[in-house]
This record gives sequence, structure tokens and C-alpha cells, in this order.
Amino acid sequence: MSGISIVLVVIVAFLAGMEGILDEFQFHQPLVACTLIGIVTGQLPACLILGGSLQMIALGWANIGAAVAPDAALAAVASAIILVKGGQGAAGAQTAIAVAIPLAVAGLFLTMVVRTISVAIVHQMDAAAEKGNFKMIEVWQIAAICLQGLRIAIPAAALCVIPAETVSNFLNSMPAWLTDGMAIGGGMVVAVGYAMVINMMATPEVWPFFAIGFCLAALSDLTLIALGAIALAMALIYLKLSEGAAAGSAAGAGTGDPLGDILDDYE
Repeated sequence: MSGISIVLVVIVAFLAGMEGILDEFQFHQPLVACTLIGIVTGQLPACLILGGSLQMIALGWANIGAAVAPDAALAAVASAIILVKGGQGAAGAQTAIAVAIPLAVAGLFLTMVVRTISVAIVHQMDAAAEKGNFKMIEVWQIAAICLQGLRIAIPAAALCVIPAETVSNFLNSMPAWLTDGMAIGGGMVVAVGYAMVINMMATPEVWPFFAIGFCLAALSDLTLIALGAIALAMALIYLKLSEGAAAGSAAGAGTGDPLGDILDDYE
């Protein structure tokens, strides 16, 4: 990568780290982070494939109580850099996905370090609050957020300075049984992440749509864009029918079944 590309990648990594806490512009989401890195490095198609695959995995990651989810931002940024420097293009996406999983778990250590430092920052903010120094409170808050950005930017910069030949030789030296196994494992993790999301969203109202989408996905002529358009249309239809049912119930009319009420109107 050129010097400008490295600087832009580090900036993307810094923003992804901050967004892991701010959660406003979603730079930490794998699909967004990988896409941005693909744009600044000129490897958009491969990084887009990687980001989409990692996003399916990250859908099942969530902070529950004291349990902290794997670091999606570090996984996305680091795996995208490895993919770009590996020079394998879209063919190396599966290997990059498999590498991203241990990176995401390793990112928890960096998260622990940053949050430990943040405890001291909170005490500094408390001291500033006792003195009524609101300016220092803002300064310490910005410093704490920047630490989150550095948590991703520093590893990203370290990966960027590693010669591309080293990364490429490392990936090419991996035996076929290992790369195939990692590809299969990465695919299974994607399925598990999506299954976790389905399990959280499972309701009697959602299952029919899932069954329809499952059947439509088997049609080879339908692209992901077509499936997305169909899903959006079905969602809009469902919302419109629900609004109609709610309006009918408020007016004292209707049976509560939107589709049944529409059919009754034609009788």
C-alpha cells in the first residue's frame, strides 16, 4: 500500500474504534469498515465480500450483562488489511474471515486495557466536576474516546507496515487442509451468527417470512439485490396492513386480521 493509503486506513481504523463506543455512524460495523478500507486501498470488491461475510457473523455478537462480545471493529479492520496485503483478492476472503475470529477475541484484551485506563480518566473527571471545571470534563471525555480509536488504529498501523510479501508468503504457505478447514469453519460461524439473530427475532409473525425467504433463496436466478427488494416490499406490505388493522380497530371496525378484512371488503 502507498503512504496515502496507509494513512487513510489508519484513519478508518481510528473512526471504527471510536464508533465501537459512540455507535452513531456505524463505522465499527464490518460491512462499513471493510468497505471503506476497500475504497481507500483500491480493493473494493474483495473487501466488500469480506465485510458482508463478517457482518453476518457480527450480527450474533452482543454485550449481555458483564459478558463483552468479540471486537468486531478490530476483526473487520485487521482482516481487511490482511486481505489487501495478501494479494489474493476475493479468493482470499474465506481465509481472512477465519483469521478475523481469533483477532476479534484477541481484541477483548485491548478493550480490557483501554477500559482499565478509562477508570483513571473517570476519577479525573470526578475531580474536575468537584471543581466545576466543565472544560476539563470535556477534555477527559474526548481523551477517553480517542483511546478507543487508538485501540484499533495502532494494530492497524502495525499491520500496514508489515511488508506485503511477508503477508502474501504467509498466506500462500498455509497448507490446503488448513485453508479449507478455516473456510469451512468460517462458513459455519456465519451460519451460527445468523441463527442466533433468528433465535432472538423468532416470533409467530416472523416465521412465515423466514420460510418464504428460505424458499426464494434456493432460486439461483435471484440475486441478493433481488432478495433484498422482495424482503423490503414484503415488509412494507406488512406494515401497511398492520396500520390498516390498527386504524380499523380504533374505529370499532375490523376483525384484527388485516388480510381477512381486505378479503371481506371484496365479498
